[in-house]
Amino acid sequence: MDNSTKVIEFLVSDEEQGIRVDKAFVIHNKKLSRSYFKKLILNGNLLINNKKNIDPSYKLIKGSIVRIILPELEDDVPIPEDIPLEILYEDEYLLIINKKEGMVVHPAPGNYKGTLVNALLYHCKGSLSGIGGVKRPGIVHRLDKDTSGLMMVAKNDEAHRYLSREISLKNIERKYKAIVWGQPKHKIGVIETNIGRNPYDRKKMSVVTNGGRTAITEYKILDAYNFSSLIECSLQTGRTHQIRVHLASIGLPIIGDQLYSKGHTISNKMPDKIKNFSRQALHSYSLKLLHPFSKKELVFMSDLPDDIQSLKDSIEEFV
Repeated sequence: MDNSTKVIEFLVSDEEQGIRVDKAFVIHNKKLSRSYFKKLILNGNLLINNKKNIDPSYKLIKGSIVRIILPELEDDVPIPEDIPLEILYEDEYLLIINKKEGMVVHPAPGNYKGTLVNALLYHCKGSLSGIGGVKRPGIVHRLDKDTSGLMMVAKNDEAHRYLSREISLKNIERKYKAIVWGQPKHKIGVIETNIGRNPYDRKKMSVVTNGGRTAITEYKILDAYNFSSLIECSLQTGRTHQIRVHLASIGLPIIGDQLYSKGHTISNKMPDKIKNFSRQALHSYSLKLLHPFSKKELVFMSDLPDDIQSLKDSIEEFV
């Protein structure tokens, strides 16, 4: 299929009877991933016998007419874009940046432009590791779109392999600050669970008892208020949404988290600035590692960004 194709349509055959619909589309088009088709299905792009609102796990029935509408596909190769970056350190091996909230790390369906990768391609002029592939050059680890703070970027494959290995060996210290609803029962603690995809909402991750991957987060209270806390979290692993899922799992959802703090009861007396905070109040503020070549210790710190600092000030004034 080329970039001009807008629709995939087929009649379910004997061989396709009983196959999940998202898997069937991968059979019909091997250039696009199953996760991409799932997203399209959840967005309502799928019709089966002209009926909508089909689940990705729906099992096909022989003779059905299956049709999915594709959005216009972008070029697979990200383009350099002149987007300002806050760079704290740079040499021939790595970059340390302070990512702004709202910036997606790498291109994906729906976010092909304006990403960190687009900015890095412009800034580094091709000097980035290729281990992550054409869509993720230099990307050793990620921050969620609405999480701000410190990130490492590898400028060559040697540095990429070293940093990835150091992360897996837990030799790189990564600390975050989060403002959460509620207060922990203990001033310090360790959350160790398995984290996997939420079976009811594919956009979310969950603590799971079967399957998933081991996730370990250490935490301690930095400040406590009547209804919230400022917490420091240290990552021992790096699973998708790990801190957000772990804190929510112990009754401490991050203020502003649009996925994991829904349903939390908020007082009507609380100022709008607090109860309507528009993104997760989570910031990667401390990073400590050994340099890939010199092995010199590098330590970086990042102050809370203005919006989270303003949230903290509002909470202190309210209580």
